[in-house]
Order: sequence, then C-alpha cells, then structure tokens
Amino acid sequence: MGHFSNQKLIEPLALLHGKAARQAVAQGVARWFSGGPQAYALARLTGPGQEDTILPVAALPPAWEGAARRISAPAPDAGLPPGPQVMGIINVTPDSFSDGGQHDRVETALARIKMLHAAGCRMVDIGGESTRPGAPAVSAEAEWGRIGPVIRAVRACSALDGLHLSVDTRQAAVMDQALRAGATLINDVSALTHDPAARAVVARHGCPVMLMHMRGTPETMRAHTTYSDVAVDVVRELGQRVEEAVAAGIARTRILVDPGIGFAKTLEGNLILLARLPLLANLGCRVVLGTSRKRMIGELAHEPDAAARDSGTIAASLPGMVFPGVVLRVHNATAMIQAMRVQQGLDQH
Repeated sequence: MGHFSNQKLIEPLALLHGKAARQAVAQGVARWFSGGPQAYALARLTGPGQEDTILPVAALPPAWEGAARRISAPAPDAGLPPGPQVMGIINVTPDSFSDGGQHDRVETALARIKMLHAAGCRMVDIGGESTRPGAPAVSAEAEWGRIGPVIRAVRACSALDGLHLSVDTRQAAVMDQALRAGATLINDVSALTHDPAARAVVARHGCPVMLMHMRGTPETMRAHTTYSDVAVDVVRELGQRVEEAVAAGIARTRILVDPGIGFAKTLEGNLILLARLPLLANLGCRVVLGTSRKRMIGELAHEPDAAARDSGTIAASLPGMVFPGVVLRVHNATAMIQAMRVQQGLDQH
C-alpha cells in the first residue's frame, strides 16, 4: 500500500473556537487546526509504536512534530475560491437516486444553475452517470451526450462568468472533453482508479481534482464495508490515492479529498467518519464532504423519500465546517449556504 500505510497520524480532539481557541494557543495548551479558527487541545496518536494514545498537545513526543505541523498548516485552495464553499449538484441523468430526470434538459439545468449562482453558489457539480448503490455503468458517449450540452450552455452564458464547473465522472474521455469545453475541475468517485488514462488527462490539464474514497465500484461497494478502524483506514487509503496521483504528475496543491460518505460504508461507519473528520487533515488537502440526501439520513430520520432529506443533510454537513476551506456538496445549496454562514459566525466567537 505504500508509505502512507504506516505514516504517523494525529487525530485532533478537544476542538476549540473563537476566543477560547486564541487563548489556548497563546498559552501553549492548544495548537491551530488547519490554519484556524479552530484549535485542538488533545491529540490521539496512531502510528508505529503509538496505537490509540491520547495526549495533551503540549506533551506530543518530538518525533510527532512533523505530523503536528501538517495538521496545523492551512490546506491549499486547490485553485478554487477560498473559504468554506457550497457546491450545488446538478444530475443530468434519468436514474439518480434523488433528483434523476429533473434536469435532463439543457434549459432546465441552466435555469437551476443560474438560481444556484444567484444564491451564492460558486461551484456546481454536473453528473451524467448515477453512482447510487447498484447503479449500472454508462458509456462515455452517453455520459458526454448528457453533460456536454450543459457545459457549453453554461460557458456561453455571461451571467455565469466565474462559476466553477465540476464534472462528476470516472471516464478519462469524458474528463478530457469536459475540460476542453470549459469545466474547471474533475470529481472522480473512484479517485482516478477506474480508468487507466484518467490520471494522465488530469495531469495534462493541470486542473483541480476531487479524489473520493470508495472500495470496489458502485455496483459492488456494499461487499466492501469491513474496516479495522474506518476513520484511520479511510485516511490511509485516501492517502495512497493522493500519492498515486502525485506520482502521475498531478500537483498535490490541486488535490481535494472526499471521505466518501455512503460509499462502501455501513450506517455505523458513516457516523464514525463524520464524528472523526479532523483526521483528514493528515492528508494536507482541501476537504470535500458529500452527505446530501443519502441513505444514512433516511435511516436516522426515518425518511424514505430522498428529496425530503435536506434538513438532515444540513446536520450531516456541518461537521465539515471544522475545515476552514471545506467544500460541502449538496442538492439544496440555498439552504446549505444559509446554514454555513450561521456556522461561520458561531465559529468566530
């Protein structure tokens, strides 16, 4: 699995914000988390010779100083707008689990994107292949036939200048066409492992890329939900995907990481991941979090209708706000932007 399998990991605990964080850092009893405004007072250490040990940050062994510096450093913006961002989801598929079929005409998709932009959304993720559990694969031609006209329509609309277009695809040919048509970044649920040509395409374009954690494929992922420690395993496995991307010529500063909520995880695994998101800071990359309308929310809230899970989505997304540059990927961007701004206000005090 490469060197990331035994790298020292620090899990920040006892997180503080606002005045308490500033005081604790000044007094040497806390360290900044990911550049602030949050700070952490305790650290759980996982690595060679140090399994599951919790220490005050002032008592970190000298050998862990490199890991601590990585945790405290702000993640690169990856060439995207800085600060917390909401990424709106536009599915131009006939079969997505939540809103499939609603935006499969260019005019409808464009109107929706204009609405998201007016609400303050600076990133939109366009998908032409459903990755719901058990979803069948789609050919590159069919996928491009769905998303290509939408990308061209957005880029022809001067009112949407400055909007960052993400394309949710696993196929190198679709990535290449989308980037040449004006897409800004790639969102690959397979972390560039599905298509052998994908890493070379992303490296050549020099674009930002979102690497998501998943085991297996959307068709098989339910058979891969066993972990020794789901939070640690996800960070280590994502770290390996990051190293592979860098080795292929993709700049580390252009990589975003997504823990893949709902992908090859049980309900319990998803909840553990959301509770322990700060572990992702060990990767040194900007974090993307996508919980929107997922089965986990339905199970917890007893809501079988995916389109009725937006309130639960907000609750499941706000833990990501621990990261000052988090990208929250949601269907109802307007509601999420409002919640994000309130959380930003709370975190400053």
